[in-house]
Amino acid sequence: MTSQAPTRAYRRLSVEERRSQLLDAALSLFAIRAPEDVSLDDVAEAAGVSRPLVYRYFPGGKQQLYEAALRSAAEELEHCFAEPPDGPLTRRLSNALDRYLAFVDQHDAGFSALLQGGSVVETSRTTAIVDGVRRAAAEHILSHLDVEDPGSRLRMTVRMWITAVEAASLIWLDEEKEPPLDELRDWLVEQFVACLVATAARDPRTEEVVRAALALEPADGPMGSLARRVLPVVSDAAHLL
Repeated sequence: MTSQAPTRAYRRLSVEERRSQLLDAALSLFAIRAPEDVSLDDVAEAAGVSRPLVYRYFPGGKQQLYEAALRSAAEELEHCFAEPPDGPLTRRLSNALDRYLAFVDQHDAGFSALLQGGSVVETSRTTAIVDGVRRAAAEHILSHLDVEDPGSRLRMTVRMWITAVEAASLIWLDEEKEPPLDELRDWLVEQFVACLVATAARDPRTEEVVRAALALEPADGPMGSLARRVLPVVSDAAHLL
């Protein structure tokens, strides 16, 4: 009697599982190469499937696959700023930035391609997806500030800071990931508070928000440290008062 060699168990993937597998493969490639440099053959090879199978799920070709991968990345980025509404504002922002910057670090050189599109694949749809990430992040930040009617100045300040975070992330990649991530995170949190204070000087609504937020900050926390470092810098400017 001859023994039969064991056969490897095979499980057919569901439609959603297969689609997720292809998106994961595409994202892994977009993380290291610009979209225009990634072919469907590359995605098929990375996923361990045939090119016709990729076309079966994405009949629109690379453009459809890129947009689907971009939406997947966008959802992950949007969730980065979701944080339970308790504790000091700076702690919540730090937690959100830890997740956001971890995404940037993980996707490395492909971060620019994922968020800004490429010259070959950028469309009004991809632009809308990216803008949706920024708007969703801004809404999360406004919820952390516990304000129902922020007004144009405060809303503009928050959206301006979100853009600054994105720009700083891209520059951080260009600068070979310097400074260290924790230093970049703390600096971005301080930048946000500085922007809020500047707006508060012109907008009573923002002033209320800033006062309420600072009241929750401990003296030994990030804002106390920032105040102690800033005061010596401006101490010689008493003649301006």
